Amino acid sequence: MNDLSNAPQGEPASDQPVRQRKPDWIRVKAPTSKTYGATRDLMRELNLNTVCEEAACPNIGECWSKKHATVMILGDVCTRACAFCNVKTGMPRAVDAAEPEHVAEAAAKLGLEHIVITSVDRDDLRDGGASQFVKVIEALRRTTPATTIEILTPDFRNKMQGAVEAIVAAGPDVYNHNLETVPRLYPTIRPGARYYASLRLLEEVKRHSPTVFTKSGIMLGLGEQRLEVHQVMDDMRCAGIDFLTMGQYLRPTPKHTEVVEFVTPKAFGAYGAIARAKGFLQVAASPLTRSSYHAGDDFRQMREAREAQLLKTAR
Repeated sequence: MNDLSNAPQGEPASDQPVRQRKPDWIRVKAPTSKTYGATRDLMRELNLNTVCEEAACPNIGECWSKKHATVMILGDVCTRACAFCNVKTGMPRAVDAAEPEHVAEAAAKLGLEHIVITSVDRDDLRDGGASQFVKVIEALRRTTPATTIEILTPDFRNKMQGAVEAIVAAGPDVYNHNLETVPRLYPTIRPGARYYASLRLLEEVKRHSPTVFTKSGIMLGLGEQRLEVHQVMDDMRCAGIDFLTMGQYLRPTPKHTEVVEFVTPKAFGAYGAIARAKGFLQVAASPLTRSSYHAGDDFRQMREAREAQLLKTAR
């Protein structure tokens, strides 16, 4: 509910949307560390965009203070306009040919053991931007071969088959594509996408490379029902998805879709327990969980879980 308690008595409330108050478990400290500033300066020096900034991630202070930044390739303008997303919408600029090498340079200078690469939707490009993901992966393999690579791609609408084949052939360690919400809410929350098309994309990744880890995430607090969330988990497991992330949707601006509910940490814990029982190798479920939050630690745990599973099967 919007908080109008500060409106003067006897005067009508402003027509401007009012920001919702966040519960205590959502609030984070503003970034102040020197390392945060150094990470920001490096991104500017190399002309790189980050989803940390563009999507107004609440964890940016913590992550950048640890030199963890999620690079967003293919520019900072998206060809779609999802109701939850803070990234600009419009006609993107030309693809930066120097971007792959700049990403690799950033990974080297930050000393990253694990890097997450995402992008805006580029429906204007013939391949949806898949070739740029390939070039970034190849540049990272040349420059920082020990760095494990996680990609978070769009759905490559009407271009999925070729895009997935090319990217998987480049050899990322983790392929992430977020379902974002339950199918019922797609027309209002993610109108440019299709739920089952996103599931098929992740199935295709596994078909091309059964050993690559697949990952997907959803936001809670958009009006989804508990059993709908359970069904999404089942759909993900049927698609062979290894890693599920679940986090609280936070409204970036008053122009974006409203938060229907602030889901409690206890409820997130219950969802996480159910997901683990359904067989995911790794589950991250908390109000502040985001796709790339603690991604390196989660990757190591997921790899260990698979190794333990294979060892158990071999006995």
